[in-house]
Amino acid sequence: MSTSETSPIRGNFEQVNDGPWAGWWKWSGKDPFEDGTGPFFVKRDERGIVTGFIPEAKNLNGHGIVHGGSLMTFADFSLFMVAASNGDEVSGVTVTMNCEFVSGAQAGDLLTARGECVRAGGSLVFARGTILRTGANGQEEAVLSFSGTIKRARRTSH
Repeated sequence: MSTSETSPIRGNFEQVNDGPWAGWWKWSGKDPFEDGTGPFFVKRDERGIVTGFIPEAKNLNGHGIVHGGSLMTFADFSLFMVAASNGDEVSGVTVTMNCEFVSGAQAGDLLTARGECVRAGGSLVFARGTILRTGANGQEEAVLSFSGTIKRARRTSH
């Protein structure tokens, strides 16, 4: 991995150069739970920050659809990326997270998330967004809507 292009957010990101995520970026920090659920990716396009995730069999629940916890973990990652849409990485912890499950997703579905940073203060950042599935017709369909609050942290635990 290299950083031949400018990352979508200033901070701890590595560019993916091959495979289905070529041109996307991966956060290179340490988050064992998120790493075990994902991997998750981010890029900036003409519409702004977009995150990506393709769930696998490990992400399914007993009904054979993507587990809500996997979707919420992707939503939490996306919350931080959307909160950083001004270009600077946001370091902190999630203090509130609200999620509404709109529809299901399957292993192998391309899931993306987009949103907006509602307010970025000195200690709290508020953001919201939607996880979307690309349907068979190529249209984006809502899977989960989310909103949350991040408490900025000055230091990381790793």
